[in-house]
Amino acid sequence: MALLTEEGQERNLRIVLTLTCLLLLFNAAKLSRYVKRRPHLRTVAILVVGDVGRSPRMMYHAESFAKLGFKTYIIGYKGSKPVPSLTSLPHVQFLYLPEPPTILKRVPFILSAPIKLAQQAFVILFTLMFSMTYPPEFILLQNPPSVPTLALVWIVGKVRGSKVIIDWHNLGYSILALKLGATHPFVNIAQRFEKTFGRCAYAHLFVTNAMREHLSKNWNLIGRQAVLHDRPPAHFHRCLPPEIHELFLRLGPSLATPALKDFMPTPNPPYSTQFTTTAWVSDELHSSVSYSVNMPKLRDDRVALLVSSTSWTPDEDFSLLLDALKIYEERAREVNGRALSYNSGRLPRIWVVITGKGPLRDVFMSEVARLQEKWAFVRCTNMWLEAEDYPLLLGKAGSADMGICLHSSSSALDLPMKVVDMFGCGLPVCALEFKCLPELVKDGLNGLIFKDSKQLAEQMEALLRSFPKATRLEALRSSLQEATRSHHPCLRRRDDWEWCTWSDNWNRVVKPLVLRDVELSD
Repeated sequence: MALLTEEGQERNLRIVLTLTCLLLLFNAAKLSRYVKRRPHLRTVAILVVGDVGRSPRMMYHAESFAKLGFKTYIIGYKGSKPVPSLTSLPHVQFLYLPEPPTILKRVPFILSAPIKLAQQAFVILFTLMFSMTYPPEFILLQNPPSVPTLALVWIVGKVRGSKVIIDWHNLGYSILALKLGATHPFVNIAQRFEKTFGRCAYAHLFVTNAMREHLSKNWNLIGRQAVLHDRPPAHFHRCLPPEIHELFLRLGPSLATPALKDFMPTPNPPYSTQFTTTAWVSDELHSSVSYSVNMPKLRDDRVALLVSSTSWTPDEDFSLLLDALKIYEERAREVNGRALSYNSGRLPRIWVVITGKGPLRDVFMSEVARLQEKWAFVRCTNMWLEAEDYPLLLGKAGSADMGICLHSSSSALDLPMKVVDMFGCGLPVCALEFKCLPELVKDGLNGLIFKDSKQLAEQMEALLRSFPKATRLEALRSSLQEATRSHHPCLRRRDDWEWCTWSDNWNRVVKPLVLRDVELSD
């Protein structure tokens, strides 16, 4: 009986194994048919290995594809709110990636990094392979990050037949070199990886002419190539005082900090804010008096507002800004001490708002907090704004008075998108000099270029003297507005400078790449 039992058990085991093999073969056949499905035309997967809401260029890509009738999948991590103009479109679907386990934050980097990389590779590959019913016609990914996304998208493109478009924002290995040093073995490996898997694609998009020339020459890129300069969307514009008034009514509670409360004019909401005011007007009619409130206007006693946007990464040296603010504080004390009248040649109080989040923020802001306890003319605060409020802060004529850009570029081949946003709002910029910056900032036409903190402080003093009637600042703003004003998309201006909206630029450059039936003259 025992022998029969063993024989029965062996027979049952063979049956189970046979059925398991048949099930695996059946699923493998189904998987094979699934994988071999032809890409569905007019579909695109846009891969953002980061917070989707903090990736404006990729959100603008998605919006442009969706408006062209493409079913648009946005793959990335959930965080900040995407722009409302994107979330309201019917053809857009967000596929959010799961975050790595939080327990890894307590594990040493040398152990957690490989686990995070493996987890990230798995979820990206799974999403690209199985989260969309049909393979997308195009997969658009931003670079950097390069590892492991370039290899994963290359594999998916080969297996599923999707056309890969790489949007070159920068070079991933150059950013790694800022942390580890240019000669580190990992940097060399990262460069080889990026070159191997980024060399071949259906199309390559570049943020600058310099990047296109560098990669075409040194990496022998295969695929179509086009330069797509960053340009602002249409909702970035120079704002009117009522918009400014409404914004600062919303922001009012966040400005009631000890550092700002006695520094700026006292608001009286809803009739006035720190930057705007309304006036009561009497109207005598038939022996009765009625009162009405005028439209908001900018206050004459407002402080000058300087804006800088950053992700707080090593390619932006904020110690340079800190030194410039120290110099400005000293100069304001000296100049205003001998000024004969309130406006004649005086330097205003300035409020520097730095928008954005990132790893180096707390170090800088703690040093600022210590210094401004003794400052009389300078305040500097960090503020995170939602997508709909950011252009309003930039675009206030006479309220946001000047932009500052400290971007130095790890590769010297990319351009700061923050400057594009500022130009879109009619805001002149002082920008740190680096190799390809003149593709965007024309010194004296739409901004000023500085080399060090001393020169930045000199430019701030020259532009803001006699504020709010600062003649040099107004001249630069007028020059910028003249250069960006055009009734024709992508019209080339003086000094070989070209300007238009994101939509105009995208339709001219990218649309012919993704629609086979479109003509270049369209």
